Parts: sequence; structure tokens; C-alpha cells
Amino acid sequence: MTQDQALIILGEIKEKWNQIQLGIDVSKLQEELDIAIKQSEKPNLWDNPSEAQTILKKVSHIQKKLDDIQGVPDSMDFIQQLIQDSDMDYSEELKSLESLVNAYWQELFFKEEYDEGNALVFIQAGAGGVDAQDFADMITQMYISYAKSRNLDIDVIEYIQGQEAGIKRSLLHIKGQYAYGVFRQERGVHRLVRVSPFNAAGLRHTSFVMVQVLPEMDELNKNDIVINPNDIKIDVYRSQGAGGQSVNTTDSAVRITHIPTNIVVAIQTERSQLQNKALAMNILKAKLWELKQEERTEETKFHTEDVSISWGNHIRSYVLNPYKLVKDQRSGFETSNVEGVLAGDLEDIITSVLITKDKD
Repeated sequence: MTQDQALIILGEIKEKWNQIQLGIDVSKLQEELDIAIKQSEKPNLWDNPSEAQTILKKVSHIQKKLDDIQGVPDSMDFIQQLIQDSDMDYSEELKSLESLVNAYWQELFFKEEYDEGNALVFIQAGAGGVDAQDFADMITQMYISYAKSRNLDIDVIEYIQGQEAGIKRSLLHIKGQYAYGVFRQERGVHRLVRVSPFNAAGLRHTSFVMVQVLPEMDELNKNDIVINPNDIKIDVYRSQGAGGQSVNTTDSAVRITHIPTNIVVAIQTERSQLQNKALAMNILKAKLWELKQEERTEETKFHTEDVSISWGNHIRSYVLNPYKLVKDQRSGFETSNVEGVLAGDLEDIITSVLITKDKD
């Protein structure tokens, strides 16, 4: 990167930060922080561990935002000095600042009720045989890398391997500020075009993967989804098969069937039976919430996206042959850096989708 290129990037960062500051009410943030701190200091805070963790996370997030508001301008001045001194290496500092500002830039577009919470990301191989299963694994690894780049926590809840290569499906539990807001932009069908490594004739092949993203139910209002205990059937069984990394072989696996809808959730990770049951219930609630949104779509057109997308309506294409191109069908964003995107560089694509949706 040349000095002039670095100064252009820094100028773009400053422009974004100026717009971000217009959308931040510092006095309101400080008021929210004071209230959250008082709540965290109550003697009976840990009587409800879940609520206590939520309060402490809120304190941490608001405090970090206030620190960043004060610290980002100083960081920009410092990096500008580094850039102007050609003997200094400024690449890491510039990249870190750009990532931080982009994250706050995206927050301006997170307007749905559950955007701030955790996400459950389901990846399912679709049409395309072994290539689709390999593509599902590529998408899974792409999301793991991207989540790590945003300092989000990831649990691989399910990872069902294919018979020849790749995976049939996976489930990622992504935890952190705005995890759902970020990853819901990935919901839909993804399309890969390449010369198949599994085809002896070296023919070009097209395969598809479905990505479904739901908010974690712990983040939802308690009144949103209420499950009648008489409506569910719970089975406990011995974990088996390639269900994840070092799957527990004790009788800890849990399968929950919601009788009225016939929705089935099975969890068999390295957890206790109690933990598996709690996670399965959360996923069931998420699926019921999704069903409720689809019903609401038909009635009021409230929900702007239908998660059950047909295979023909892909949201993004990844082309590796005869040329290299990633194109998002919603925003029109294009890049030839397919390898970078598949390695987890999704920031520009997601930002482009957020801006496009905000204009609609």
C-alpha cells in the first residue's frame, strides 16, 4: 500500500466517522450506562444469572462505545502521523481502525428488533451433489473466519459430514453484539460456479447452499414465543455418527418434537443432557418464531424477506471459472477477490447490502 492510498483510506474512515457521530447521542449513552451500572451493583443481581449477564454485557458494550467515541479521533491523528512518516509501518493500525469504524458504520443500519442479539446460522447443502456439500463446508468456514474477525464467539453446534467430501449441514451459534443484525444479511441461497474437483472430466459445475439465520431466543422478549409443555415430546438417546467435533457418546443427546407443527430439533454436542435440552428448546423457539414471521408476512407484509427461498432465487454468486467474480444480487456489489471473500472478508459485501436495504 502506497502512502497516497493509505491517506485515501484514512480520509474515507474520517468521513464515515463524522456520519457515525451524527447518529450517536453521547448524553443518552451516558445515561443508559449509569442506569445499567446501578442495576449491576444490586446485591441480588445474581439471583437471576441470565439477567445478570445481560446487564453486565450492556455495561461493557456501552462503556466500550463511549471509550471509542473519545479514542477514535486520537487514533486517526496518530495513524495520519505514522503514514506521513514513511519509515513507520502503519498497515496494522490502519486496518484495525478501519474495521472498528466499519462496525460502527453498520450499526446505523441495524433497525430490526433483535439485530443486537446472538444468531443461529444454519447451512444446508442443496442441489449439486458432492460439490454442494463441499460448498456448504466452504460457506461454514467462511462464516467462522468472518465471525472471528469481528471478535464474535462461535460454537459449532452441528457439523454433519458428507459421505465423500464436505458437509450435509452445519449449525453455528454466533454470540456477540449485533451478531444477528450482521448475519441475517446472509440469509438465502448461495450459488457456486467452478470446475468440479470431483468430476474426472473437468467439467464446470453449479451448486447451491441454503443459509438460514434466526435470532437466539434468549434474546427475544419472553412473550414472543410460549411453548405448551403438552405440545412437545422429548427423547434422550446416545450420540452417534459424525455430528460434530468429538461428539459425546453418553446418553446426552436430546431430540425435541413440537407436535402441532412437527418441527424436530436434535442436539448431540459435547454438552450435558441438561445443556443439550436447553439449547434444543432455544432452537425450537427460534424456528417457531420464524414460522410466526412467515404467517405475519402473509397477513401484513411485515417481514420483508421469506427465509424459505427457492433454489432458483440465489442472493449471491461465487464464480471461480471461467473468470473470478463474487456478485451480490441484492446490492450489485462485485469483486474478483473470490478467495478473499471465501476466507471471510465479507465486510464490504454486508455493508453494501445494508445500504441497499436502507434505501428501499
